[in-house]
Amino acid sequence: MTPKWRELADKLAEQIKAGEYGPGAQLPHIRELVDAGEGSKSTVHAAYKALEAEGLVTSSRGHGTVVRQRVPLKRLGIDRYDKAKWRDGDEVAFIADRVASGRAYRRNEQTQTVSLVEAPLAASEAHGLPAGAEVYARARLVKEGQQPTHCLTSYYRPEHVEGTRLVDPTPGPAGRGGGFRVLYDAGYEIDHMKEQIFARTATADESKLLQLPPGEPVVELHRTTYTADGTVVEFAIGVHAASRFAWEYKFQVPDSATDKENPQ
Repeated sequence: MTPKWRELADKLAEQIKAGEYGPGAQLPHIRELVDAGEGSKSTVHAAYKALEAEGLVTSSRGHGTVVRQRVPLKRLGIDRYDKAKWRDGDEVAFIADRVASGRAYRRNEQTQTVSLVEAPLAASEAHGLPAGAEVYARARLVKEGQQPTHCLTSYYRPEHVEGTRLVDPTPGPAGRGGGFRVLYDAGYEIDHMKEQIFARTATADESKLLQLPPGEPVVELHRTTYTADGTVVEFAIGVHAASRFAWEYKFQVPDSATDKENPQ
């Protein structure tokens, strides 16, 4: 049997999706739904918490439970790394997502700090470095207006980026074309990459940094970027507010059997 709170959550979710409660609209106070026979106070509270966890509403003291204002940004897959965007133009990855989403942007919505640090385990493993080796950490916080969308820290071998714009902490992308263009100009043209994503609960620091509503999960991204000869030129860890992105991937379906029959 479906719990009463789940039935109520599903009913309210349908009303939100149908536009009965538009973006920014406040849902009824818990007492109103109790008086209307929708369930006990704990039932309504559980339903609202479920809607919040599903990214449909936000709750805060003094403002009640409010329908989220905006549809998620598209977080593109391979299209966001198209060389024509950053090598030949000036459309860095986060801007490519905004353009695809039909959303406005300013370059200074990305800020960063740069420091020479001891490589975290995941970064040292990706780069093939011994424990304790130093790398440059370029940490960015990206916002849409005043609201953070994600943070991303890239780790580089010093010999790849020393003296380049990638170690310049000036706010905004690292010059025209961003970080990938800097690597390209330094002789490290990116060729392929691997991305891994994980859904998890946000830490207290991440909730504060990304201004997450209570209970909202995050999506953690690990990105390893290679040159054609397999050299790792960047390892990055990103933390994304789960409800603020819709991850979109388009790719050619491989046919390994045909590739084996027709070697190049």
